[in-house]
Amino acid sequence: MSFPGLRPGGEVAPATAAIVAQGAPNRRNTELALLVFAVLVPALAYADTGLTMDGRIPAGMLGYGLGIGAFALCAHASVRRFAPHADPLMLPLAALLNGLGLVFIWRLDKARQLHPNFPAAQNQLIWSGLGITLFIGVMVFLKDHRVLQRYTYLSGLAALVLLAVPAFLPARASDFGAKIWIHVAGFSIQPGEFVKIVLPVFFSGYLMVKRDALALASRRFLGLYLPRGRDLGPIIAVWALSLLILVFETDLGTSLLFFGIFVVMLYVATERTSWIVFGLMMAGLGFWAVSGAERHVAARIDAWLHPLAGAAGGGMGQLGQSLFALGAGGVAGTGLGRGHSWLIGFAAKSDFILGTIGEELGLAGLMALFLLYALLSERGLRTALAARDPFGKLLAVGLSGAFALQVFIVAGGVTGTIPLTGMTLPFIAQGGSSVIANWALVAVLLKISDVARRPAPLPTPAGADPERT
Repeated sequence: MSFPGLRPGGEVAPATAAIVAQGAPNRRNTELALLVFAVLVPALAYADTGLTMDGRIPAGMLGYGLGIGAFALCAHASVRRFAPHADPLMLPLAALLNGLGLVFIWRLDKARQLHPNFPAAQNQLIWSGLGITLFIGVMVFLKDHRVLQRYTYLSGLAALVLLAVPAFLPARASDFGAKIWIHVAGFSIQPGEFVKIVLPVFFSGYLMVKRDALALASRRFLGLYLPRGRDLGPIIAVWALSLLILVFETDLGTSLLFFGIFVVMLYVATERTSWIVFGLMMAGLGFWAVSGAERHVAARIDAWLHPLAGAAGGGMGQLGQSLFALGAGGVAGTGLGRGHSWLIGFAAKSDFILGTIGEELGLAGLMALFLLYALLSERGLRTALAARDPFGKLLAVGLSGAFALQVFIVAGGVTGTIPLTGMTLPFIAQGGSSVIANWALVAVLLKISDVARRPAPLPTPAGADPERT
């Protein structure tokens, strides 16, 4: 594969080195200014929701604002100290999404008509703090992202373990339809959320070695150029593993995400469109085969095909209620705190929180939210373009692709575009595992960005004394 600005051996081309040597300005002050905005917007939304629902500013507004402000400031300080050349937009975007998620979870906490409620917003704030702590840990201890290349196969093993553990636990320890949760001592952990970080590390290291072999086309089939038979092994293995996830854990979302990451990274590494088409064909075939055998997957497809049909208990299903909430929001929305999205049911704060946003902020609010996600994904891809090493390029593409794919899978399921998968909307939906994993993902992207944007020394002129220059 030919990466822009890189010679085959991974050496930076002279023209690229001269450009990089000029360096990009340190944008930490810009990041700090954007973080102020990212804290103020959720704080004002919190106040507006309280005024609408209670007629007064919430009593905990000061603590809420100080809490998310302190988290953002600590994260900024770690980036300023340990990744001074990193992208200035990623952290403010993540902080803004996290803050807005806390507002919508708190708004649903106040809908007591839903069912006896736990203080989900308070718990989510604690999980967000743990996520920021992990973010800072990555900033401090991950000196260079290229170190991760040494752990290629260890990362693959870790991903397999994380995916497999829930399937082998008894129902009381891993349940909720799809066996993707681990319940220990009153806490719930979703190991699959961390797979989207370690799996791109494995794929990046593996494709670094095998990309040339996978790019070779030996035959043409139905207009597609396919590689040699022995080189089809990796994608066949990944396809089979994604099917096993569906069979043993009935987890459609993780299976789609897992296979999608591999196909995207394979396409980027080999530059062959045939991999995208071939991957989609295999995904469709596997999904069709499993849907006829697994009741849980078949039920999700049936709910997708008939979202307005009555549920087993006599009421409309959650997907139908979500679609009504989205329709009630119209273009401008009903306003914060004025919707009835709590009627969606027990998953209103997690799987279907997008219904609340669509009802109370309308189509305009949803487009603004998707724009924030698109910007964060774009900055990750921009980091991939700027990275000087092939491993960093592939890793940045994998992490950004995983983030974007998860948003698409969740939004597509809630809006009825694709079958519902049960995944959580990054940074917005209730879920401790999700928010912690996403903060770690952003931290790794920032470390790659720091190395990519760091000024490089100019090449030593021929015949010059290196010690004097």
